Amino acid sequence: MSGLFVLLVLGYLGYRLSKRVPGARRRMGSPWRQPAPSTPPATRAQVSGEAGEAAVGAELRRVLTWLCGDNFHLHDGAVLLHHAPGTAFPTAEIDHLVVAPFGIFVIETKNWSGTIAPASAHDEIVRTGHNGTPELRRSPLAQNRTKVAFLNDRLPRVWPIEGLAVFSSPACTLHPDLPMSIVHISELAHWMRERRHTFDLSGRRPVNVKTAWQAIMLNTSISETELDLHRERLRSVSKVLANDAV
Repeated sequence: MSGLFVLLVLGYLGYRLSKRVPGARRRMGSPWRQPAPSTPPATRAQVSGEAGEAAVGAELRRVLTWLCGDNFHLHDGAVLLHHAPGTAFPTAEIDHLVVAPFGIFVIETKNWSGTIAPASAHDEIVRTGHNGTPELRRSPLAQNRTKVAFLNDRLPRVWPIEGLAVFSSPACTLHPDLPMSIVHISELAHWMRERRHTFDLSGRRPVNVKTAWQAIMLNTSISETELDLHRERLRSVSKVLANDAV
């Protein structure tokens, strides 16, 4: 009985000691780890957008390998343009930037479902979802215009630079009256093949892929840290606009 009493006393003293000594419980048990800083969960739109960009990136790599062998450059991820230093919006993001012997292509990806049709305004398109309600949205070609203009200002004019919008969702239908530089992912191979054919007929000298990419990188970044800062800036502006609308 006395042995049981001694064990109880020792157990009580150990409990009191663990309450008094900072960190004692953590040392006695499993190692304590400071919780990682919480990050906002990805929204449904972000997940959908990333899936669309991944699909277009994979198809671009397949098509360019078919057309050019290994003589092309496609960065695996977004490219950030430093197009307006010192302003409220100093950077712009390109979903995919292609450098091929037949041209440089600035690609905007959309993973929208429904029917995409022209709008009365040149810089807008109409998306009609499965509920039949039309929505007016900015054209991805309009989103690309300043990016294409920036690269044209910085790069030799002998290198053709063109904007392209690619819709990646299998549940997307494009109206035939849309501009030819708005395509579905299923049309990407034909579009790129036609561009290469037209370039070859022009008699122009092929773009030096390595030199062109080096020139592009003088005014752009592929830093994940900078891309995160750019996206955080956009999220902050979106929150302000949403609050102002309430």
